[in-house]
Amino acid sequence: MAFNPVREALLSGKFCHMVELVASRNTREARLLQSASDLANIPEIAGGSVTSYAGGAMGHEPIRVGTAVRARGLTPNIHLTCVNQDRLAIHDLLQDLAAIGIENVFALTGDYPKADGSPPLFDLDSVQLVEMINQVRQRAGVPFFISVAVSPFKYTEADCAYQYLKLEKKIAAGADYAITQLGFDARKFRELKRYLDERGLKTPVLGNVYVLSPRAAEKMSKGEPPGCWVAPELLAKIQEEAQAADKGVAARLERAARMVAILRGLGYAGAYLGGEGNAENLRWIIRRGEELAPNWEEYAEELNYAPPNGFYFYDTPPPPANPLPLFSRFLDTMARLFPVKRQDNRLRRFLAAILGWIDRHPAAAFALEKMELAFKAPVFGCKACGNCVLGEMEYVCPMTCPKSMRNGPCGGTLNGRCEVVDQPCIWVSVYDRAKSANRIDDLKIFIPPPNRALQGTSSFITLFLKRDGRPGNTEPVVTIKGASLSAKPVDDRQSDEHLVKTEKSDR
Repeated sequence: MAFNPVREALLSGKFCHMVELVASRNTREARLLQSASDLANIPEIAGGSVTSYAGGAMGHEPIRVGTAVRARGLTPNIHLTCVNQDRLAIHDLLQDLAAIGIENVFALTGDYPKADGSPPLFDLDSVQLVEMINQVRQRAGVPFFISVAVSPFKYTEADCAYQYLKLEKKIAAGADYAITQLGFDARKFRELKRYLDERGLKTPVLGNVYVLSPRAAEKMSKGEPPGCWVAPELLAKIQEEAQAADKGVAARLERAARMVAILRGLGYAGAYLGGEGNAENLRWIIRRGEELAPNWEEYAEELNYAPPNGFYFYDTPPPPANPLPLFSRFLDTMARLFPVKRQDNRLRRFLAAILGWIDRHPAAAFALEKMELAFKAPVFGCKACGNCVLGEMEYVCPMTCPKSMRNGPCGGTLNGRCEVVDQPCIWVSVYDRAKSANRIDDLKIFIPPPNRALQGTSSFITLFLKRDGRPGNTEPVVTIKGASLSAKPVDDRQSDEHLVKTEKSDR
């Protein structure tokens, strides 16, 4: 295994730093690479994290930039998103990374694209992506080192709890370490660390330290980009600091250094530095953060920018659960009376025989699918994906999420609202119903990606004939063919060529 400074730094237990390199169209690539050359001369920096689709806008190709960054002496961490890439395309990117020896990948669902046009494709979510990379690692022997995102800076119960539940799913799927989204609340940094410690999860975490300029603070105060939020009090403070002769540079560098000190004191594995491209400023933040570390508790008291009455996992008494909706209780009762999902019993075998006969008669199968859709579309918002997981998601259809997420919300929610459309995030309903039914722990179950070849087919047939992707019927996202990596077709009866055509039609 080749030497990987990021892996070695995190496994050694020594506090380390990673710097975000925003490969946006607005940043000249030459400037980005010069920054990488300068950062490579700072020994405390283990790597540079090369973004992809930051804020929902297309940027420079991250693998190409990452290769150039490595040539300048800085170890890259490549952001790998699920935006407009099917699992075959993602597999090809993993193959490219393996071929050039880049091990560090940041597995993200990705921001919803800003460009108008047809709805984007989200074939996988971030948990499924981690599972896929981990399978490649195990089956092909490629030593990928996987980072994932988590946002403790959520201030409603469902948003906050689900971020932690989803992080547990990512760790179980194979994540090696986590990186927080940005926030300016030491209580939330402390909360995340306590959550992991209480569950015996030793996964290293890098805390996000963002050097906040007035322009960035103003954008983030409006929730832009998704998942980023700046309190009005902090915005006002930064705007006041900007009136100084240096336009507030010294104040924001000091704030960043104090955040690094807080992370050191809380026992984080390191700091993920963003919002600053000047190597000398970053060197100063790193050294100053180490110098201030003995006084970290004092600075933690000052870093408390949060919304009024925001939810804290350990400090806020959670409201009592609402009664489970009557329709959900009815569906739960039906599931108990007809326990066919994961059990091989006489009733299941009987129904499987009937549905097998229907499946062999196209007209009957077509009629059943249309009858199913006529009921499920108005009731659940069904899109006839053929991979129904309503029972695993508290009878909320994942296809009603703009990103088709199946393992929890993305990081872009704000106070329980979707980042894409003006409506509550569907995962708020999932969490609230699970809480009412006393089965929150069931939300940790990994839900595999859907079999796209089943679009437009009856989910009853695919369930009983064990064709769909669901807990208890999970197949590898990827398999190995010969000496190379290759993606598994969505259906054993179909070729990879057919899958590619299917995925392109879904765009």
